[in-house]
Amino acid sequence: MEQFEAYLLAHLPVSHSPHPHYETSLRQMLIGGGKRFRPALLLDVVRAYNPLLLESAYSVALSIELLHTYSLIHDDLPAMDNADLRRGIETLHKTYDDMTAILAGDALNTYAFEVLSNAPLSATVVVKLIRELSHNGGLNGMVLGQAIDCHFENQRLELDQVKMLHIHKTGMLIAASLKMGAIIVGRDDIADALYDFGIDLGLLFQIQDDILDVTQDSVSAGKTTNNDEAKNSFVTLLGFEEAMREANTLGDKLLEQMESFDENLYRELSPTLTKYINRHKENK
Repeated sequence: MEQFEAYLLAHLPVSHSPHPHYETSLRQMLIGGGKRFRPALLLDVVRAYNPLLLESAYSVALSIELLHTYSLIHDDLPAMDNADLRRGIETLHKTYDDMTAILAGDALNTYAFEVLSNAPLSATVVVKLIRELSHNGGLNGMVLGQAIDCHFENQRLELDQVKMLHIHKTGMLIAASLKMGAIIVGRDDIADALYDFGIDLGLLFQIQDDILDVTQDSVSAGKTTNNDEAKNSFVTLLGFEEAMREANTLGDKLLEQMESFDENLYRELSPTLTKYINRHKENK
């Protein structure tokens, strides 16, 4: 991921304006780091089937990271989670103000599609990629999940409803990252299977985040923790031990599914996936 990180730093958003901190606000959360989990999944799929397309795929991976970063900026706003820390640094609304954070998120959202539309791939492939990112990150994907999450604060949902919430809020963008990698390399035959795998992976990712919210302090997590009491988190709904069992069951299912991957895909994805599939166990 070092090459992708270098690519990201070379393609940070630029604003030629007299605004004293607009450009800095656009860059703050991107430079702040992050797991780069979604870009890594996409690039692993591309590397498995056509390493020659890796350089062309960097802009696609960046578009996903831009969209994800915008969602974090908005998620942390006082009207939503009201968080003070993200990626180990102060959130944008704390550094500046709500208006700056809202506009920075809006800018990164639209910049994601500008970057994606300029990807050095065929027009047909680019249109498919835009369709996937907009669907999974938009009104029937991540945004819908966020809307449900915020609306039902302090109202207990059923387990199936909580899973639906988090599949949309977290799972669909992770699933899209895998599927978009398959689209880039022309492997439409495995795109849907990778997407389905990604939905389960995203659900596990969210259960783990809920577990880490109560087992890590803010400094260790790099973001505000113990902030989910009013939310429909898996720990709030199931309790800590049952949430751990749910994560273990889903993790075992994913590891078993990985065994069906072909040799190239398994080789490229397993280091990333194994690390994250087991991360809740390491912080118990």
